[in-house]
Amino acid sequence: MATLPRATKPTPSAGADARPLSVFDAGIHSSNAWKEHLEHGSLSDDEPEPSGELQPSEETAKAARALYDFKGKAEFRELAVEAGDELSILKEEAGDGWSLARVSSGEIGLLPQTYYTYTSAFLYAPWALQGRKEPSTSTVTPQTSSQSKEHAEVHSIVPQDTGEWTNPFPSFRQSLLGGKSLNRFSSFVTSGAEEWVLRGYDDPPDSVASSSSHQRFATADSIDEDNRLSRLGLGEADKHYVDAGPTWQSKVPKFRVLVHSPSKRTSGLSGAYTMYSVTSLFSSTTDECYEPDNPPISPTRLTVQRRFSHFVVLHTALSRRLPGIALPPLPEKQYAGRFSADFVEARRGDLERYIGRIARHPIARYAEVVTSFLGCESDTEWKRLMPEFLAMPAAGPAFFAHVFHPAFNVDLDDATEVIDRFSRHTLAVGKGTQGLRKIFGGIREARLEMSKAERLLSYSLLSLITSTPWSSTSLTGISEDDEDAPPQRNGLSNEDGAWCWREGCQDCLKLTKAMQKTSDTLQIVADLYDDHARRTQLATHEALKSVAHPYQSYEGIIETHQSTVSRYKDALKMGKSNDEMAARCETVLNITMAEMDTYHDHKGEEFSTIVKEHLDGEIAFHEQVLHRLKAARRTFEAPHFNELGKSPRRSSRYERELGAPKLHPPPLPQPCPHVYDSAPMRPVSAAIQEGIGALLGKSQPGRRGSVFGRIWAE
Repeated sequence: MATLPRATKPTPSAGADARPLSVFDAGIHSSNAWKEHLEHGSLSDDEPEPSGELQPSEETAKAARALYDFKGKAEFRELAVEAGDELSILKEEAGDGWSLARVSSGEIGLLPQTYYTYTSAFLYAPWALQGRKEPSTSTVTPQTSSQSKEHAEVHSIVPQDTGEWTNPFPSFRQSLLGGKSLNRFSSFVTSGAEEWVLRGYDDPPDSVASSSSHQRFATADSIDEDNRLSRLGLGEADKHYVDAGPTWQSKVPKFRVLVHSPSKRTSGLSGAYTMYSVTSLFSSTTDECYEPDNPPISPTRLTVQRRFSHFVVLHTALSRRLPGIALPPLPEKQYAGRFSADFVEARRGDLERYIGRIARHPIARYAEVVTSFLGCESDTEWKRLMPEFLAMPAAGPAFFAHVFHPAFNVDLDDATEVIDRFSRHTLAVGKGTQGLRKIFGGIREARLEMSKAERLLSYSLLSLITSTPWSSTSLTGISEDDEDAPPQRNGLSNEDGAWCWREGCQDCLKLTKAMQKTSDTLQIVADLYDDHARRTQLATHEALKSVAHPYQSYEGIIETHQSTVSRYKDALKMGKSNDEMAARCETVLNITMAEMDTYHDHKGEEFSTIVKEHLDGEIAFHEQVLHRLKAARRTFEAPHFNELGKSPRRSSRYERELGAPKLHPPPLPQPCPHVYDSAPMRPVSAAIQEGIGALLGKSQPGRRGSVFGRIWAE
């Protein structure tokens, strides 16, 4: 269970000093909190009720109200609450960001500290007597005893939110959340950007980085080739540089990654699984001739073996260590049919597109977990490294502290305008690409219809020259009794199998064999259409889904940028007193705009690749069709046509299909759904009814047949 960044709540006991500010604490499991509390106290439902007298904070039940819905896990003794539920906080600090709480039903369990707020009728506002309101660093106002209140100076009274969802006063957020955003689920919060903007970050004393303090530097220095790193030293993998643009500075050359050769394997512990070969193609260019915008040439190959769970480890570690970038979503886990050939191939393509986008990202491709994932050839060593990567703490504000960018390169108006334009553009791209996916699916179906049409033409031509009826079609002008007789007896063909009533007719023999060659060619063309729709076009259809949801992929970047712009405006209004906060806002804006620039590059690369591969596939397909048709056409010209009369006609292998023509191919395989695809599932009863109807040969009501289907039915 992951917790969100929070401000540490002060102890309400009289005279207690405020606790130090908390650090970013994402990704801590609640079981640690239970273990810690079991060592010092009871977590059973029989725990005694706190008394009404004032007790230390660990033993005093304080009224609170849930801010959000929370679905806890029973096995970890977590509570399940809904937004607005009344709570009693029995112990605020149960460990690792969890509190011990009791709901109105009497159940006691763990609840994240960020999911509730304390409630009271009123609080006094000490800043009301000052000329300027200062933001509070606490989430609650410390309460004093009744005795101290008698001698206390009279302060202004402001209403305090009691948990009802009403419009708060302007100072509510500052007093309740210490200046933090009320939406604790936004990427601005979960990435650590808010923590960085409000409080900054100091590297621990034992940091291995050579320069632990965040700073801005001159634009000329940022793009100086002497400062560009071609090799990563100790701690450099956690440092990231933004050039003028803003755009990410490349530290290592681009490289390609292929996922191929899937194979099914079995383990005594985890059962059956699919193993993929992951091959990285690295350029052999030297540092002096390195150009980050050029793809590698003469690559060196490095192949490792990885399974899907290893990709999950990679994605999890990257999400925690690089919270400020837009990572592509990982394909969802499959439980049913995961070893079928179609699914394995679709999963292989999805994983290749995923790791390919990681390898193309300017800073993700040199992350430590990526280099280990792609370069660790020893299975034993990789299995040893995986728990270490998963145990690494979330970077949070440390990521933003280690990004270096040109000084004063952000204009507030430009930052506001660019995010509006970027949001609208990504939404439009997503909508247009979704429509393109739908149209492309129709094109694949049209290719399948063309395959059926070519077969229909082939069967009809073969039936004509062999005088053999196909399916339920009868020969015109021939009685039913004569249809059962051999064609030679009825004068429909001669002894050589020629389409003629004359024996020994060489001209008709040559014509019959040439037309049979044409019929066979049409069957091959039909196979090419079918294979093209099932394989080549399916790959393009699969690739389109990876570019169909740019807004969802970059929604976190958009949210972070918009929230930072708002904080930047507030910091500029406060003048020099908030120069440091303004500088930290500039850092976040440099990161988000560099990510927008990365999307701009990726969009060009990906759409260009998809269109070129589609055109290459269409050219190759039509060249094959053209080659087959030209070969059939040459049989009607000398000397090929003259050679056909030297031997009797042999039966075509497709003649046996005339009695049961293959005009009903299986449905086309469809792309696996994308993580962001939203398709309503059919009711189980409807699916069962359709399946039974298919088995019984019943047609589905309201389903329209194709033009060719109506022809075949006649």
